[in-house]
Amino acid sequence: MKKIANYINGKLIEPKSNSYINNYNPATGQVYSLIPDSNEEDVEIAIESAKNAFPLWSKLKNSERSRWLEKISNGINDRQDELALAESIDNGKPLKLAKKVDIPRACENFKFYATAIQHFASESHHNTDSMINFTLRKPVGVAACISPWNLPLYLFSWKIAPALAAGNTVVAKPSEITPMTAYLLSEICHNIDLPAGVLNIVHGLGSNTGNSIISSDDIDLVSFTGGSSTGAHIAKILAPKFKKMSLELGGKNPNIIFDDCDFDEAIQTSLNSSFANQGQICLCGSRILVQRGIYEKFKNEFVSRTDRMIVGDPMNDKSRLGAIVSKPHYEKILSYIQLAKEEGGSILTGGVPVKLDGDLSNGWYIRPTIIEGLDQQCRTNQEEIFGPVVTIQPFDTEEEAVELANSNNYGLAATIWTSDLSKAHRCSENIKSGIIWVNCWLQRDLRTPFGGMKNSGVGREGGWEALRFFTEPKNVCIKY
Repeated sequence: MKKIANYINGKLIEPKSNSYINNYNPATGQVYSLIPDSNEEDVEIAIESAKNAFPLWSKLKNSERSRWLEKISNGINDRQDELALAESIDNGKPLKLAKKVDIPRACENFKFYATAIQHFASESHHNTDSMINFTLRKPVGVAACISPWNLPLYLFSWKIAPALAAGNTVVAKPSEITPMTAYLLSEICHNIDLPAGVLNIVHGLGSNTGNSIISSDDIDLVSFTGGSSTGAHIAKILAPKFKKMSLELGGKNPNIIFDDCDFDEAIQTSLNSSFANQGQICLCGSRILVQRGIYEKFKNEFVSRTDRMIVGDPMNDKSRLGAIVSKPHYEKILSYIQLAKEEGGSILTGGVPVKLDGDLSNGWYIRPTIIEGLDQQCRTNQEEIFGPVVTIQPFDTEEEAVELANSNNYGLAATIWTSDLSKAHRCSENIKSGIIWVNCWLQRDLRTPFGGMKNSGVGREGGWEALRFFTEPKNVCIKY
């Protein structure tokens, strides 16, 4: 059975404790590899390595760091098929999704920031008093990058790439549920001889390894993506130390469908925005709000098309949904479906586990689920389920749609379907979400800010926002 290694100071090494955690294949429910159960000693060595590497790495020309990121991007590109297969096995997502989205995006993340750092500029201000002010931006130091299990390499690289590009060194921890592509990234960095200590990847449990990383006084800033409760825990540790943090947290996103929408486009995209990656994307539209004039038509067609979605072997190209990422998460999703029934919801379709045959008989599969009859204040509509579960509800007016959309403590993303441009602008302005998609979903320009409001997080990622986060501004005023 394969044992994953930590990547510390340029070497692939075992954890100091020689202790490992089981890594499960969600499609089969079976252990297929072992993950380092790293402790504080492993973390301290990784942080010390990053500290030692920082002076030289931070002083490299932007063009030199750019070339290293290009090498990493090329290394991912050269191993796309291997990485996609590993992502599918580790996460349970359909292989075709990993090939089309996850791995190409990870490759693009490094390529994008390899270019972006060469065009990153600061501002200057000149006035009539014979003075000029200009802003220097310098790397901060050792960055902690902690990423989730739903888009493992995609989001891991989304943090590491700008941190390295800006001149920081990194101690990174992938989710212990989906560690394999992070390990393969370690191999890529090892094979290209990335300078020792520039990137360190330490595997282990969040409660142990992750907590040791964020609690260290030698970590200078933290970029975290994950659950809101974990984000609150991180903030409690970092805030008294006045350290920079970027927290990209949960979502409970509204998908608002007006009666003047392009009906077929709204239906087709809503299937994807509801159930892509088994609904395990923070940007999924889990609260579907449909204007009453087309509510019954939309509901009936949406249920009919959902019924035809195939839940099956992630390796089969016909499968629209694969396996849920872990047994505890599988059980959590089923518990929320039961809660929805207790709250008075009606299951229009799905709501049950799927049992497959043969080697897949012990895997964790759930039918895509649509629930009707719940108000927006119930737990099912207020709490993040993070699975193939959506609720559907009618509304009458634009004002009511906005009110329903905002009736939640999250504010990550919202989708609006309408052919009325003025209405789209009004709703976009009034809905409290960090990202608004109009007549589309999950269209991403890497230059734009990414992040949410309210319980969906603090700060923004992407484009210049990420490079600003991973640098400290210093104003210089010169009189002449």
